[in-house]
Amino acid sequence: MSPQLRPHARHDLTGRPAPARLAYPADDVLVVSGLPGSGKSTLMRRCARARVIDSQHTRARFARALPGVPYALYRPLVRLAHYLRLRAAIRAGGPLVVHDCGTLPWVRRALARTTARQGRRLHLLLLDASPAQAADGQRRRGRRVSRYAFARHRRAAAALRTLVTADGPLPPGVASAVLLPRASAAHLTTIEFTPAPAPAPAPQHPLPAPRTAPAAPVAVPANG
Repeated sequence: MSPQLRPHARHDLTGRPAPARLAYPADDVLVVSGLPGSGKSTLMRRCARARVIDSQHTRARFARALPGVPYALYRPLVRLAHYLRLRAAIRAGGPLVVHDCGTLPWVRRALARTTARQGRRLHLLLLDASPAQAADGQRRRGRRVSRYAFARHRRAAAALRTLVTADGPLPPGVASAVLLPRASAAHLTTIEFTPAPAPAPAPQHPLPAPRTAPAAPVAVPANG
């Protein structure tokens, strides 16, 4: 198991040793995406060493305030509250970990543009779970997604997986993308934001002693 990975460009960790830590530049923003039930919220809660903006937190607050009301009736309010909270967090600055449902690419594009204007960078982490693994995760947490919604999430996750693994440059404003298999996520212990390590100082070599030119011969006048 690799101790640490500082993501840059693309990293497909399928079939590779999983790192214990993901280290991102200080003040950057990480977007965590994946299928519903893949374990995004659990991963962020367990590993993130920065502020987390998770739509599930907003949904839970509304559920406590509206007991017995079907989620479908107040879903638009949850989304609005989540995006307002996200906007405030982005404006406040500092490192940030953001839950992404994956079905709204315009959210990632807006985040990339906003962070770029702030002099920060956006990073993607795709938690790669199979539909069966995600469905099992939904059963375990007691919140099932409808077949129609899950089909939309599967298409979005497939498109994002292609984006992460394809050759060529990443989308504008995206500094790195990591594909993390769900089975490997258990080995990850920390998602941190730290300053980039300072470059090693160049070795100092003593300057060679200056070479002196040989003295010019002195002409001796002839006698007589």
